Amino acid sequence: MEWTIPGTALVGQREDVEASIRRIEGMFLGGGMIRSQLAAASGVEAHDIQNWVKRGFLPSPVKKRYSMEQFCRIVTINMLRTAMPMDKICSLLAYVNGRLDDESDDLIDDTVLYFMFLRLAARARHIGGRDSWDVAIADILSDYDEPIPGAKERIDKVLRIMLTAWIGVQTIRRAEHMLSELKEEG
Repeated sequence: MEWTIPGTALVGQREDVEASIRRIEGMFLGGGMIRSQLAAASGVEAHDIQNWVKRGFLPSPVKKRYSMEQFCRIVTINMLRTAMPMDKICSLLAYVNGRLDDESDDLIDDTVLYFMFLRLAARARHIGGRDSWDVAIADILSDYDEPIPGAKERIDKVLRIMLTAWIGVQTIRRAEHMLSELKEEG
């Protein structure tokens, strides 16, 4: 099934999330993206990206080029900003990555976190109650090596919040679509 890759303007196949991940990785083989390319791929306005750098939501680009890690931070913020205010998004990301404009204190690379989320989002329709969420998240985190004790637990919590927010937005969009269909009938 075709889907817009969460937080981006890119289309992929939900059933082949690994192809979506390879597509994102491939966009950075040339050494990064300039802001206009980043804006086109993420669906975030270039001036918003510049503002987020100024406000410390992500590190500054190097030689006007943004890394894959910065891209993943941008699309994570973009995905979550439909569901929660920016200060809460920053608090959520700071919970696992300390200062958002300093990558040296991160418990997890933004790329790894976003790709973990994509794998969960791709499975979301098949994740039922709490027990299956526990299994899915444990599976996603199975290869993660904690840099400090408790890091895996923090990332587990962040992934649950991200997935809950994303599912909530998807549910609202589905309800709005159903409502517009009712209006067309009547």
